[in-house]
Amino acid sequence: MRDFTNKTFEEIAVGATATVARTLTATDVEALALAAGDVEGFHLEGGRADDRVYAQGAAAIAIVAGLLNRRLPGPGSAIVASNFRYDGACRIGDTLTATVTAKAKHKQGYRIDFDCRCTNQNGDVLVDGIATVAAPTTRIAYADVATPEMILRRNDAFTQLFKRCEGLPPVTCAIVHPCDRDSLAGPIEAAKRGLIVPVLVGPEAKIRAVARAAGIELSAYQIVTVEHSHAAAEKAVELARAGHVDALMKGSLHTDELMAAVVPAATGLRTARRISHVFVLDVPAYPRLLLVTDAAINIFPALEDKVDICQNAIDLAHVLGIAKPKVAILSAVEMVNPKIPGTLDAAALCKMADRGQITGGVLDGPLAFDNAISVEAARAKKIDSPVAGLADILLVPDLEAGNMMVKQLQYLAGAESAGIVCGTRVPIVLTSRADNVRARLASTAVLALVANDRKGRLLGST
Repeated sequence: MRDFTNKTFEEIAVGATATVARTLTATDVEALALAAGDVEGFHLEGGRADDRVYAQGAAAIAIVAGLLNRRLPGPGSAIVASNFRYDGACRIGDTLTATVTAKAKHKQGYRIDFDCRCTNQNGDVLVDGIATVAAPTTRIAYADVATPEMILRRNDAFTQLFKRCEGLPPVTCAIVHPCDRDSLAGPIEAAKRGLIVPVLVGPEAKIRAVARAAGIELSAYQIVTVEHSHAAAEKAVELARAGHVDALMKGSLHTDELMAAVVPAATGLRTARRISHVFVLDVPAYPRLLLVTDAAINIFPALEDKVDICQNAIDLAHVLGIAKPKVAILSAVEMVNPKIPGTLDAAALCKMADRGQITGGVLDGPLAFDNAISVEAARAKKIDSPVAGLADILLVPDLEAGNMMVKQLQYLAGAESAGIVCGTRVPIVLTSRADNVRARLASTAVLALVANDRKGRLLGST
C-alpha cells in the first residue's frame, strides 16, 4: 500500500524533478504488447517469456506516464500533449529509470511542460522528449493505494458463454431460499440480462426484507412462499417435476439441504445417470475453457460412477460448443500402477470408450495434472497422446483432489468459475457464498444453455 499526494500548479517550480525505477516482468511486457496489438511471437502454448522483446518504447512511455500521473504533478493531472523520441528496446528483466523535470509553466490552462527521459540499466536512452501536463489546482491525496496485480487472460471464455446465450429465450428457474443479499441479487441481475425468469421459493417475509435492505425491486417476480429452507428445497423440486420450472438455483441454504430433495428416486429429480457436478473454469493461463469433474458431489466414486461422471461432462461440453472434448483422467502419475486404484480406473475408462461405452469425447489416462494441461510437460515426459497438454475436461479421482485443485486454480491462478449439476431432470446451479457476480452470471449462462438444449431436444423428439 502507498500514499499519493499531488503537487498543485502553484507549488511546482521550474526545475522540480521526480524519478522512479521499475524492473520489467513478463506480465508488464505481455500486457503492453497486447494493448498495442503486437502479438507476433506471443506464444500461448509454450515459448520462452524471457525471449520477448518490445521495441516500440511502450514500456518506457508507461513508466513516464505513471510518474507524471502518480508522483509529479500526481493525482488530478492529465497529459494533454507529448513529443517523444524513441530508441532501443525493452526486455523482460530490464530495469528502467524514468525522470521528469518541470521545464516551463503556462498560466493559461495551468499547463506545465516536463522534460522526460527514460533509460535502461546500461544508461541507454529509450525515450526522450517533452510532455505537457494539465496540472491540478487543488490538493488531492489517496491513502493506502495498492498497485493492482494483473493477470493476462489468454482467452475470455466466459464472454463467449454469454454470447452463446444471446437470442435464447430466458429459462424459468426456481431460486431456492434466496434469503441473503447475494443469493437474491445474483438471479435478479441474471433476469435483467434475459438469462432467466426467476421464481423465488422461500419465506416471503424474509425474502422481501432482504430485498428492501438491498434496494431490490421484486414486483416483476413470482414468489412461492414456504416456511423454511427444507420446505423451499422440496417445493422447488416439486415445481420442476411438474414442469413449472426448467431449472433450479441454490440460494442461501446448504447444498446438502437442496440435494436431499433432489436425490430421492420417487420424489426427486434423478435420471438413469449418476448425479455429478462440473466446474466450468476460465483459467487465465490456459487457452481454452476447462471443465473439472467431480469436485462437489461424489466423494469417492467407483468405476461405474466415473463412467456417468465422464459422460455427463462430455455431454455438457457439447452444449458449450466443444464438439469433440478431450478428457484427461487424472492421477498422480501417468503410468498404470496397481497400487494406485485411480490409474486402474483410468485405464478401464479408456478401454470402455474404445468399446463405445463412453461416447462423444477422446479419453486418455492416467495423466498427471502437468502433462494433462501442458504440451511441453507431455513432450518432456515423451507422452504420445491426443489429449496430453490439450485437455478440455479433467476427470479427477475423488472429490478431495478435485475440490482442492479447483480452489487452487481460483485463488492462486485467478481462474473464474461457474458450475452445474448434471444427471438430473433439470439443470441445477450450486452457487457458493464466495462467488462474485460474474461467477454467478456465468453459472446462470451455463444453466440457460443446458436448459434450452434439453428443451430443443425434447421438442425435436415429439
